[in-house]
Amino acid sequence: MKETQFPGFDACMRMMRRASPQLQEDGFHYLLPYAADYVQQLIAEFNVERDHGLRCWLLDLIGQSRSPEAFQFLVENLRNDDERFRSLAVEGLRRLNTKEARRVLWEVGQ
Repeated sequence: MKETQFPGFDACMRMMRRASPQLQEDGFHYLLPYAADYVQQLIAEFNVERDHGLRCWLLDLIGQSRSPEAFQFLVENLRNDDERFRSLAVEGLRRLNTKEARRVLWEVGQ
């Protein structure tokens, strides 16, 4: 992907909801370097989104943000019934790499 100006959070979310796989990927990758700036919005989108694949991407973005704001949300998803969500929560907590995150991972055997 060539370097372009960040189109903004809302534009990235619209792209990620498009039918075109390329536009979906572009939206994700445009947003990735800015995920830490939008943790609360990403969590809000996750909570209202019904598409499983997009929810996985949102959880991935939240985990990749490495933001302390994401800690509680990631911990909550360790108890999610969905195995993919649990896996992404573990990855996010590992990336966060705080004392609290390491303790929680240790407690759940990760």
